[in-house]
Amino acid sequence: MDLIDSTKRRLDSMLPKTHRVLLLGLIGALIVINHDNNYADLPLMVRNTAPAAAQLEESTPGAIIPTSPAPVMPEMVSSEAPAQIETQSTPAPTTADHEDILANTVSAEATPDYSTDVKAGDNLSLIFSRAGLNAQDVYKVSNSTPKTKVLGNLYPGYRLEFYFNEDESLQSLTVVKNKLESVIFSRNDAGQYIAKENTLSPEVRQVFREATINDSLFLAARNGGISAGVTMELAGIFGGVIDFLLDTRKGDTFNVLYEEKFLNGEYIGYGKILAAQFTNQGETHTAVRYVNTDGDSDFYNPEGESMRKAFLRNPVDFTRISDGFNLRRKHPILNTIRAHKGTDYAAPRGTPVVAAGDGRVTWASRNGSFGKLVVIQHGDRFQTKYAHLNDYAKGIKKGNRVKQGQVIGYVGSTGGATGPHLHYEFLMDGVHRNSRTIHDKLPKAESVPSNEMQRFKEQSQILISQLQVHLNDTTKIAQRSP
Repeated sequence: MDLIDSTKRRLDSMLPKTHRVLLLGLIGALIVINHDNNYADLPLMVRNTAPAAAQLEESTPGAIIPTSPAPVMPEMVSSEAPAQIETQSTPAPTTADHEDILANTVSAEATPDYSTDVKAGDNLSLIFSRAGLNAQDVYKVSNSTPKTKVLGNLYPGYRLEFYFNEDESLQSLTVVKNKLESVIFSRNDAGQYIAKENTLSPEVRQVFREATINDSLFLAARNGGISAGVTMELAGIFGGVIDFLLDTRKGDTFNVLYEEKFLNGEYIGYGKILAAQFTNQGETHTAVRYVNTDGDSDFYNPEGESMRKAFLRNPVDFTRISDGFNLRRKHPILNTIRAHKGTDYAAPRGTPVVAAGDGRVTWASRNGSFGKLVVIQHGDRFQTKYAHLNDYAKGIKKGNRVKQGQVIGYVGSTGGATGPHLHYEFLMDGVHRNSRTIHDKLPKAESVPSNEMQRFKEQSQILISQLQVHLNDTTKIAQRSP
């Protein structure tokens, strides 16, 4: 034991604490083994590995027997292979060596010491408290350089990953927005946090899908391998020419050419729709995506005419219209004659609700019997209202601009509702109008300007040709099938 005590005293003056603990443990084990090489006297932990070691030596002569590694703390992670320990000749690690280890604490493969998903009602102070940090830590990270808004705009679904030093102080924080975007806050030698945005580029693949309607658009799309998000966009693209409640028939077909995103071979979501066709009651409508010279994109038919009206026919995928526009309707709860100045769309709770047209959100909060309500102003003449929502979509708040077809909320039964449905109102010049009868009288969105028509024709012809090639291929496959 004198040897251990003297060695310990020497190491105390030479090494940081972490290295002293590891080195003393190894030296102690070597002394015990050297003192008595009798297997029966070995510690139980070592003894239990002997049969497996003997078996491995028999099957693989000269093999090196692996041992279970000791737990490795994040600050000790290194990309280099560990060097063989030579207690007589290896120089003691210096303070600079130890700082280098700390500086490289967090790598892409490191496991966070604590992580949590942002929940509704969370803020940075609450999350830091759950991680065992205090207000001073919040202040330091919030004042990182360069300044970033992400810490003040945490949304449900974001993930926060914390990495600590040996003294339990925060070394770095990663805010994961999604699989492609994150922001990393790393502490430098001066104790300040440096923010760095990290954006990954996915692999983008073009895919072609087609489906036939036997019951509903969404069921047909699902059976054809088309995601709900792509289906919502398809409904928005063709919503200006097809009423998906009244016009669709069994046997209608549709196909779509769009992008899918992959990261390290894993599907992470869909991208842009490039072109699509919808055959409704024998009439085929074709839509192609066009990006104009200003960088704005929209969908047009092959002649360059806009595919959409200024407003969608229906702002939600619904099962039925439970109550229509009626100025002499008997109220279902109050049992009195009260005008029903909108249309009620019955749909399952949580069904996405989209903006009927481009505009600016003027209201996004509770409003009496309307419950959770969104109001959108479309220019000077038009206004739409979406009531009884279960919740609002990410980023929907007063003052924000929205695009036609953008999800603004989800069907619910808040306020004076007897069941989940969307109450939708349409106002023109301040007067309530029946959205389903006035739709055809509304103007279309702007078509391709004449000075860009040649450019549009060149781009659209490529997409239409790709659609036709895919359709021909699937037709040949169908003909060869028994």
